[in-house]
Amino acid sequence: MRKKLEGNGLWESSRMMLPEHKVAINEQEKALRLRERVELDEQEWEHVARSVTESLQQRQPITLRLFHPHEELTVSGIVDRVDQLKGRFMVDGEWFSIHDVEGAAAWE
Repeated sequence: MRKKLEGNGLWESSRMMLPEHKVAINEQEKALRLRERVELDEQEWEHVARSVTESLQQRQPITLRLFHPHEELTVSGIVDRVDQLKGRFMVDGEWFSIHDVEGAAAWE
């Protein structure tokens, strides 16, 4: 007969987890799922700038892929304003940072 406290018996039979440990495990898993920021080359930046300008001047809808650490984020619509001083643009009344843009496409 084996005693409960022999070897690792006490820990093997224990199924309890402290709330602090659960929070730490969840935060670690979330950190592992973070997306990496995509760096655009000069040609891609020119395409983004041209697309934003055309949308602003000609009122053409576009779709922009934006960086977000936890998910793929896209913004679709017509660019209302561009604030070059602050490095941002407005679509449907909401401001977005130009530095978060990962790509642009014509709206289909």
